[in-house]
Amino acid sequence: MSACPPYSPFFGFGGVASAMILSTAGAAFGTSKSGIGIAGLGSFRPDLIMKSLIPVVMSGIIAVYGLVVSVLIAGSIKPTDYSLFAGFVHLAAGLACGCTGLAAGYAIGYVGDSCVRAYVHESKVFVMMVLILIFAEVLGLYGLIIALIMNTSAVGSQVC
Repeated sequence: MSACPPYSPFFGFGGVASAMILSTAGAAFGTSKSGIGIAGLGSFRPDLIMKSLIPVVMSGIIAVYGLVVSVLIAGSIKPTDYSLFAGFVHLAAGLACGCTGLAAGYAIGYVGDSCVRAYVHESKVFVMMVLILIFAEVLGLYGLIIALIMNTSAVGSQVC
């Protein structure tokens, strides 16, 4: 049986970095964009600020998805007996979670900003805002599920 390539863990750690960096960037964008809308709302109606923090909380959850996937992948990487296949699967899992986290954060940011600003004028917007934010959050959840499935398939392929 041949030895595993020494560069195989590089791809696994690429998955760790992709999951953490991209999902955190999406969460940061969603938080900042929603925060701008909340700051605008606060100057007109300070009593609505607490209700309008939902997009910021949902953006933070996106970063948690990336953290969970990166910790699971990093725990699967071994310095020896780590196949190239496992490295590529972990890279793909990290990219799946990271890219969907980036897209979800982007969607949450724009929906949160627009709906929070509209909430100043019409209170009926709140229910629609929450529904759209849930659909945007599910994008990141789908990436987490796919990454978990891929991670479990890579665990059995560690032997070279």
